[in-house]
Amino acid sequence: MKALHDFVTKFEPDHSKSPFLATTYDAFYTFLFQPPTVTKGGVHVRDGMDLKRLMVWVVLALQLLYVFGTWNIGHQHFLALGKYSGLLEGFHLKVVYGLIQIIPIFVVTHIVGLGIEFLYAAKKGHSVEEGFLVSGALIPLIMPPDIPLWILAVSVAFAVILGKEAFGGTGMNIWNIALLSRVFIFFAYPTTISGDEVWVSGIEKVDVGLYASEAYNWAHHVFDWIFAGFGWSTFGQGGELVADGWTGATPLGIAAKEGWEGVEAVYDQSSIFWGTIPGSIGESSVPLILIGMAFIMFARVADYRIIVGGLIGFMVGGLMLNAIAPAELTPDTPGIFKFMAIHPLRQMIMGSFLFAITFMATDPVSSADTPTGKWIYGFLIAFIGLIIRVLNPAYPEGWMLSILLLNTFAPLIDHYVYQANIKRRAKRTAAMAKTRDELITKRNEDVEIFTPQNAEGYRPVGNVGNY
Repeated sequence: MKALHDFVTKFEPDHSKSPFLATTYDAFYTFLFQPPTVTKGGVHVRDGMDLKRLMVWVVLALQLLYVFGTWNIGHQHFLALGKYSGLLEGFHLKVVYGLIQIIPIFVVTHIVGLGIEFLYAAKKGHSVEEGFLVSGALIPLIMPPDIPLWILAVSVAFAVILGKEAFGGTGMNIWNIALLSRVFIFFAYPTTISGDEVWVSGIEKVDVGLYASEAYNWAHHVFDWIFAGFGWSTFGQGGELVADGWTGATPLGIAAKEGWEGVEAVYDQSSIFWGTIPGSIGESSVPLILIGMAFIMFARVADYRIIVGGLIGFMVGGLMLNAIAPAELTPDTPGIFKFMAIHPLRQMIMGSFLFAITFMATDPVSSADTPTGKWIYGFLIAFIGLIIRVLNPAYPEGWMLSILLLNTFAPLIDHYVYQANIKRRAKRTAAMAKTRDELITKRNEDVEIFTPQNAEGYRPVGNVGNY
C-alpha cells in the first residue's frame, strides 16, 4: 500500500497553478487513501470512516440491484420477443444486452454530475464533495432502460446545479438529488418515463397496436462474433415482432385499471416479488432491496426510524383504503375502487415503495433530524405516497412526489418537535419549581424558629452561652 501511495503522490499537481487538476487529484487520492490530515490536541473523535467512506456503504448496498437490473433489462427484452423465457436461458445474451443499455446511462450520469461537482469545487478552491457518490449510483437505478441519454444529461445537470450547488453543495441541499433528476424528466419529458411502452428496452411501435424489436447495433454484433466462436446463440439483426399477447405494462399500471385480478392475469405473484417484471432498472426486486435495507441499517448509515415509520404509514394507509373500497368487486366497479381494494402487502411488493423508503427517504441531508421527526417523516412519506399512487388517475405511483414534498417540510417537522420538547421541558421545570416551593413552605412550617421569647426552653451548652 505504501508503494501505491508513493506512486500516486508523484502526480500531485500544484494547487496554485492548476486548481481543477488539483481538485481532481484530491478526489481520487481521498477515494483511495485515508486523508493524511488528522486532529491534534483537544477532544476530537478520530475515525477512519469519513464522509466518502460512509457514502460508499450505500453504494455497496446497491450493487446487487445493479447486477439484477442488468440481467432483467435483457430478460424483459427477450420475453417481449417470446424468446428465452427461462431465467437462465440465453443468460449471456440477457446480461450483455443489459450491459449495453446500462453502461451508457451510468457513464453519462457520472460524467455530467461529477463534471459539475469538479468544476464547482475548483472554482471554490475546495475538495470535491462526496455527496454525488450516492446520487450517481441511485439515478441509473430509477430510470427506464431506454431513457434518451441527452434527456438524462439535462436532468442530472438540473438536479446538481439547481438542487444542490445553488444551495451551497453537499449537506446544504433541501431535496433528494436523485429524485430531482427524475422529477425533472417526469414534468419536462413525461412520455419518456411514464406509460406502458417505456419500461421494456429495445421495443418500438411500428404501427397501431404493433410492436417490434429495434435493430441491434455494432456493440451487439461485436458480441455476436464472440458468441458465434463459442457456438452460443447470438442476437441476430433485430426487427422481430413481439410475441402475441405481450404487454409492456407494469403491475401498477394494470392494477390502476383492473385491480389485483388484472395483475394476476398477466404476472404471477412470485415474479412481482422477485422483480422479474418491467419497470425502472433497479427498483423491482423485493428480496435484494431487503438485503440492501438490512445492510445499511446494520451499518447505521440509514436510520431505522424512517424505514419502520414508513412501513407503519404504508400499512395504515393501505388498510384505510381497503376500508373505503366496496366489499364486493364486479366487472363494472371503477378501476380506482379495485385499486383501493388491493391488500397492503400486495401493494407493498408492487412498484418502488421499498426501494424509495430504504434508499431515498433515508437521505440524511434532506430528511428530518430529530428522532421523533424521523418517525413522523417516514410515516407521512408512506401514507401520502400511497394516497397519490391510488387516487392519482394520471400516474399510478407516488413516492417520488411524496418524498420531495416531505423533504420540503422536514425542517417544519423538526421545528414543531423542538417546540414540543421546549414546552414539555418548560412545563416540567414549572412543575418542579412548584413542588420545590411547596416543600420549602412545608419545611418552614414544621421547623421551630429560635427567638428570645422561646429561648427559656433551651439548655446552655458550656460556658459560652451556646444553645
